[in-house]
Amino acid sequence: MTTPRTTPASGIQRLGKAARLGVLLLVWVTLGCRSPRSKPAALTEVFRSEKLAAIDGAILQSIASNRCPGGVFWLERNGVVYSKAYGQRSVDPSPEPARLGTIYDAASLTKVLATAPAVALLIEKGLVDPEKPLAHYLPAFAAHGKEAITVRQVLTHASGLRPGLGGGAWSGSDKALELACDEKPTHPPDTRFVYSDINFILLGKLVEKVSGQTLDAFCEAHLYRPLKMRDTSYRPVLHGVPVDRIAPTERRADGTCFRGEVHDPTARKMGGVAGHAGLFTTASDVARFCRMMDAGGILEGVRVMRPETVARMISVQTPPNLPKRGLGWDIDSPYAGPRGSLFPVGSFGHSGWTGTSMWQDPGSHTWVIFLSNRNHPTEEGNILPLRRQLGTLAAESLVGVEFGTLR
Repeated sequence: MTTPRTTPASGIQRLGKAARLGVLLLVWVTLGCRSPRSKPAALTEVFRSEKLAAIDGAILQSIASNRCPGGVFWLERNGVVYSKAYGQRSVDPSPEPARLGTIYDAASLTKVLATAPAVALLIEKGLVDPEKPLAHYLPAFAAHGKEAITVRQVLTHASGLRPGLGGGAWSGSDKALELACDEKPTHPPDTRFVYSDINFILLGKLVEKVSGQTLDAFCEAHLYRPLKMRDTSYRPVLHGVPVDRIAPTERRADGTCFRGEVHDPTARKMGGVAGHAGLFTTASDVARFCRMMDAGGILEGVRVMRPETVARMISVQTPPNLPKRGLGWDIDSPYAGPRGSLFPVGSFGHSGWTGTSMWQDPGSHTWVIFLSNRNHPTEEGNILPLRRQLGTLAAESLVGVEFGTLR
């Protein structure tokens, strides 16, 4: 049974910001008032079996073509789940099969599973104003003409900063902040979209400065513990997670592979906890986060954030001249490959360097998650075409939904 959309997503984009928030809130209020099912729907009532088979085939073909060693796929809609593990989680030094509970290096999913919601919670509490300059909270950031760049512009990659800090023999979280604050803008804010890890390094430090907690401690207390995301953390080995549950990534120069240690070199220099990368998670934990988002900030009776906070995060926060981005979330940009060709503008998601991705459509109450370690044992793996294919097949699998009329 398909819940009808309150309004086409394309219409949402034409509304003002306040109206868009109101529409999304109305969708969540309607969802919250639905009567529960007397029994779970059969898989074939919700998903077309031939499209699920096509999803299996696409992933297996990617594995056979050495584009990734394996992965975990999770498709969920209105409480019905299609999930499966494929291939291997490790091939070096010996093969290990992927499992549904395999923990993956989330890479840039950290931005939307940790940093962006942490900042959104501080906005909700009135501790951060997204339209204030970031330098209001991190005074050193004002250097080199950056005093007017706002928190929103940093969240939407419209700050004018470079993509990354680059190499060099430095280490430590404080040094990363110093380097980020010393950056010179390459262009004025809100004039170009440049996806930048520096933006989220700064936002991670913003969370720490305003909350008085480290980023990992804040997220554990305010997100992962309330949501029972028990396998989601920074530095999982230090939290007692068995290393053999964690999918390895790239092979080091000494012949060993990163396993339980973040792959991103900048996050490693920062000690494993950073706003742009460092999180480890499972597909089932990501699905719990998506359920919370779909329900307007609540999961299993525990409210994590207000509905209007969720709505603000996933509504367009960029000016018309730039690709559509929410607060941290991708909506319609060159990086929106996991959206596929059918999920409408108004859906949202993100991806990560290691081969992770998630995409969520509020209108059909659907989310698609694929976690892999495509850079194991080398960086030759490539799942960019697979991500797009999975997004399209997932949308095509939805019984009773025709996205072509909603674009």
